Amino acid sequence: MAEISEAQDSDSSKLLDSDSKAPQRPDSEPEFDPKLIRKSKPGLKRLFLTFSVLFSFLLGFPFLWKSVEIYRSPLPFREIDSLSTQLRSDTLLFPLHFHALFVGFDSDPDRLRRSILSEITKLTSQNPKCSDNYTLSVTVDLGSRCLRGPTSSPHSSSYQCGSVTAAAFVQNDDVAVDERLASVFGGKTKEYSVAVVKGGSERAVVGKYRHAWMVVGDGSDVGMAAVKVAEVLVKVFINGGREEGLIRNEFMPVGADGKIVLSFNLLNADPHDWVYDWDFEKIDDTLLTPMIEALGPVANISVESQVLYHTPKASFSYWNQKLESYVFSTKDLPFFVNSNEWHLDTSIAAGGRSKILQFAVYVPSAKECPLLLQLPNGEISKTNGFISPMWGGVIVWNPQGCLKDSEFKPSAKNIIPIQDLENMFEVFIGQFRQLFGFKSLNVYTNASGDWNLLPSERGFTEWELDVLSWQHTCFNLHSCATTLGSLSRLVQSLPRMIIKDEIGKQVKLSLEAAKLALSNASSGVYESSAASSSQARSLAEDAFFDPSIMSVSYYSFEHCFAVYSPFFLPVSMHVVLAALRELKRYKQEKAKYLAWKAKANTAT
Repeated sequence: MAEISEAQDSDSSKLLDSDSKAPQRPDSEPEFDPKLIRKSKPGLKRLFLTFSVLFSFLLGFPFLWKSVEIYRSPLPFREIDSLSTQLRSDTLLFPLHFHALFVGFDSDPDRLRRSILSEITKLTSQNPKCSDNYTLSVTVDLGSRCLRGPTSSPHSSSYQCGSVTAAAFVQNDDVAVDERLASVFGGKTKEYSVAVVKGGSERAVVGKYRHAWMVVGDGSDVGMAAVKVAEVLVKVFINGGREEGLIRNEFMPVGADGKIVLSFNLLNADPHDWVYDWDFEKIDDTLLTPMIEALGPVANISVESQVLYHTPKASFSYWNQKLESYVFSTKDLPFFVNSNEWHLDTSIAAGGRSKILQFAVYVPSAKECPLLLQLPNGEISKTNGFISPMWGGVIVWNPQGCLKDSEFKPSAKNIIPIQDLENMFEVFIGQFRQLFGFKSLNVYTNASGDWNLLPSERGFTEWELDVLSWQHTCFNLHSCATTLGSLSRLVQSLPRMIIKDEIGKQVKLSLEAAKLALSNASSGVYESSAASSSQARSLAEDAFFDPSIMSVSYYSFEHCFAVYSPFFLPVSMHVVLAALRELKRYKQEKAKYLAWKAKANTAT
């Protein structure tokens, strides 16, 4: 029994020893907390799927941006700036050559040339935009030989000695003398000539070509003749007989597209008294067509005509017993044109930026006929007409015997006599010249005396057309540069503005035409320079006022973001936030795994 008890005691002691050793086991192993450590390495599947969705959004953004992209044709900004800089820094010079011929004078041509150049310098006004680059040659014709002033111009030898004599000026036939000088001075080159002839009755005439002449007495001073030569060269051939100089502030009669529409209207005030019609086609062929062809390089002119009825005037007239007629004064002219009753409509071709000039023949009613225009000095106007700046002109035509009502039947249609019609249209041409800034009278008065100006059957003489070409070229080039510069600044300031290929093409063609106009102007080809400058300005205006520029499709980036953000921003924000959360979770799980691994390495 004693052995059994000892065996049981030994077994119980072994159990106690094993129980006492069991709690000490965890001390040799690391503690495991799922919130702080993990035994497995975190996977990349969730992270990959989340970032795949994010990348799909990011890859779709360029396609979205491309879908809302505004098309912009490339514009030559550097060439536009270069043209503007060139016109601002360099004055546009028109080469001119003057030739002074003295017949019957025994003088030194070199001294005469210096004297004339000195006077030209005094009279020439420096224009900041455009000026003239002139040369001068002087010839003294002694009959048997010629004395010529030194000049480097190639035109100095164009005159043949003895071609002009005092005998040609004896008859006082200015038209014949003009044609004679045209044959002498005319040539391939454009030369402005002034002939001073001693002997005969004194007079001074400017021809319809590019020359003028003076006939002076035998005792006339050659120095005074030189002063007169300088005055006619500057005041007439350069300034066109106008005091303001070569270039005015604005080229009024020509539209921005280089077109003019001449609308001629025959207004019957009261058709119950009489109705008049006119043979407009004949006048158009004989008087208007030559003038339109002459002004072709300056403007594209079209002509329209119409006959209107029931067109009373807006102003009042009073009966003058002394003149036995109704009279309206110049104070009533602002109210003469009745815009409510005169429906001076033009065709659809006259739309856009074309300049429309209205010319009206007003036939008064029997109640106020004859109707005369009284000038401020109390005299009656010889033309019985007036002009309205920027609008056109009006002529009041009184029918023959309009006081005798019995000679006119109320419903009869009468034709204006062709002679009266020609006289009226000659007045209209004079009014048209005034709108261009030229004188309607054939006399130019300056400090040295009066010069008779020979008219041209085309309405404008050759030297007047040259002045218009210079003026037109200078104004159009600066207007073109200003318009293109404004377009360039506008396009660069609005990066999402639509620029169509048509606009880019117009800008390039405008620059090419402007460069051609500059080249022709510097070479003395005035007609071509005027036509090219008109084209350059018209194309620049077309590009600037293109309807697509003001389209609703151009907007700022802020506007684009405001439009599309309600569609894409909510979804994109959730995707970005989910990607950030998943990235944060992956970093935390990886940190747990690294912590467990480090602890396990430490325990072993």
